[in-house]
Amino acid sequence: MSHLKLYEITSELGAGTRGSSLGVKALKIASLGFNSDYFSLIPTTKIKTENDKLFEKVKHPYAKRIPSIYKMWERMSSSIYQTIKVENKFPIILTGDHSNAGGLISGVKMAHPDKKIGLIWIDAHADIHSPLTTPSGNMHGMPIAALLDNDNIDKQRNKIDKETRQLWNKMKNLGNIRPKVQAEDIVYIAVRDTEEEEDHIIEKNNIKKISVASLRKRGVSAIVKEVLEYLKVDIIYISFDVDSMDPKLSIGTGTPVENGITNSEAEELLTKLVKDERTIAFEMTEINPTLDSENKMAKNSFKILESVTEVIKSKFK
Repeated sequence: MSHLKLYEITSELGAGTRGSSLGVKALKIASLGFNSDYFSLIPTTKIKTENDKLFEKVKHPYAKRIPSIYKMWERMSSSIYQTIKVENKFPIILTGDHSNAGGLISGVKMAHPDKKIGLIWIDAHADIHSPLTTPSGNMHGMPIAALLDNDNIDKQRNKIDKETRQLWNKMKNLGNIRPKVQAEDIVYIAVRDTEEEEDHIIEKNNIKKISVASLRKRGVSAIVKEVLEYLKVDIIYISFDVDSMDPKLSIGTGTPVENGITNSEAEELLTKLVKDERTIAFEMTEINPTLDSENKMAKNSFKILESVTEVIKSKFK
């Protein structure tokens, strides 16, 4: 386990439904039910949150809590840079809401500024809105737009204030690198709930999407082979939002969407993707136990986390 570092990042500032800050605790409770010592085995880093700002009035309606989320991105990017560049460790990252991914992937790029990052985004949602296009203002729907440095001006619907624009530009330019990721280096898997603005930017930039139906028809192994051959990159970051899974199997996430992948499909997909030698970070996000009285999502996700971690460990033997 000395080559690994576990991150616990409980920030839920970017979400629209409260409770994902409890996701890591839910995973820990699930681990106890399996008599697992997982959380005592890997060196762990906890990033200080700004969740107390949730109780303050929202001042930026098209990028809710953006000053605090920017602070989180600064902290996370600096820590991930240290873990990858200085300590040469593989981060396994457990987060509250998906807005955190923007800071995390910025840290990966800061550690490897000259390398092309492949981003495998397993999620029900594309998360490619900007403050100019968002229908909700919730920033867990914006990390990929920031990483691409693409505001999707073609589909602008919102007029944003000066401070929002300044902070958004700072987020896009974190580490003085923009963009962090290229559109041709992104693969969406299981994305099935998008808005018109997102569809436009995805189609305009020809971002690769693999549907649940395609995955099921062709099989996980074939999809993994296609994805890894498609990505002509140096390093890979895998971001796994648990709402990619079907809510009929486990409801504990803030934005559930029907017709998702099964738990077993998710486990097979992730263990095979993380095995690729280019994969250098894995993230699991959006578990919300307040929506799940039996903690079923955390139980299912913990099984996946254990399996993925075993594969990562084997890469260092």
